[in-house]
Amino acid sequence: MDLNLLGKRALVCGSSQGIGRACAEQLAALGASVVLFSRDRDKLEAVRETLDTSAGQAHAALVADFAHPEQVKAAVAQLLQGSGPCEILVNNTGGPAPGPAHNADPQAFVDAFNLHLISNQTLVQALLPGMQSAGYGRVINIISTSVKQPLNGLGVSNTVRGAVASWAKTLANELGQFNITVNNVLPGATATVRLDAILENKTKKLGQSRAEVEAAEKAMIPMRRFGEASEIANAVAFLASPAASYINGVNLPVDGGRTGCL
Repeated sequence: MDLNLLGKRALVCGSSQGIGRACAEQLAALGASVVLFSRDRDKLEAVRETLDTSAGQAHAALVADFAHPEQVKAAVAQLLQGSGPCEILVNNTGGPAPGPAHNADPQAFVDAFNLHLISNQTLVQALLPGMQSAGYGRVINIISTSVKQPLNGLGVSNTVRGAVASWAKTLANELGQFNITVNNVLPGATATVRLDAILENKTKKLGQSRAEVEAAEKAMIPMRRFGEASEIANAVAFLASPAASYINGVNLPVDGGRTGCL
């Protein structure tokens, strides 16, 4: 099975921590040169120093705030000026604040669409010419199992994640002819800062201890544990590789079996 990414360059969003960092580490381990992308340069530089360079990779850090798509566009334009393409794009951005949809301020939906869908679109449009010229492209969106089953208490997130999933499927239909695949990875409950915030919110809302809330969450997962960021990254790395060349337009849950539908 060909998992070799030597000679490929990957732009990994939200890669200063959590799932994004784990994806950057795994892609580098497979030989890719990685461009780390988030709004915190100091954290990105710290991650960059840890990435595998045994195959002669040249890793870089790119800074922008995804809440402002114009910053994203300008940063990527500067990256691509005078350099080769990024054949792999991992779209990954932290989710909106928890809460029910009916209580959400309309601006929260606008902000979430800018942070996720609009920034994703901006990045695809910037990187697409290079992918086409290279004859190889992988767009991988890290979203949520909520695109299959909406999650209680995540009204804004459910809404925007569903929009990203439909956008990705549409792109998969359009770009497959260029040997560019577009797929979604759907993490379940994964041990990250995001999960910690969700559990803390439930602890306060339910008036239970953290241990009780965690136990209840794990009881809903057939594997009876939370996932690790590295386990999500393994799925992303496979989809980025030549081995996944005929997988296009899918939603891949990586959730220990929690999602109750096919």
